[in-house]
Amino acid sequence: MIIRFHHAQITVPKGQEEQARAFYCGVLQLKEIQKPESLLGRGGFWVQVGDQQLHIGTENGVDRLLTKAHLAYEVEDLNAIEAVLRENGIEALESVPIEGFERFEFRDPFGNRVECIKALDSK
Repeated sequence: MIIRFHHAQITVPKGQEEQARAFYCGVLQLKEIQKPESLLGRGGFWVQVGDQQLHIGTENGVDRLLTKAHLAYEVEDLNAIEAVLRENGIEALESVPIEGFERFEFRDPFGNRVECIKALDSK
């Protein structure tokens, strides 16, 4: 049966890969990895997130601001990532509290919903 996620995919508008690279590889500091040769002509790029992958594809005609679908990044320091996002013009949005976690959400420059989450120490 299913054992874990292999990768997740989001999309950005066609022709905005360089802006997406600047955000995902620059601001979020995710490492770009090589796509298979057979998929190079489809646009987009892939990045490594821990031991998993995020595939950033291209797609027009999608209003990403209307969806609740999202990625959730587990982070070491919630305040640090929020500061980096703020420095780059990204607004942190409040999230509904979940017991045992600190978290916030934001929309990437293309409208994709993203969550940053950190487990609270259980001391």
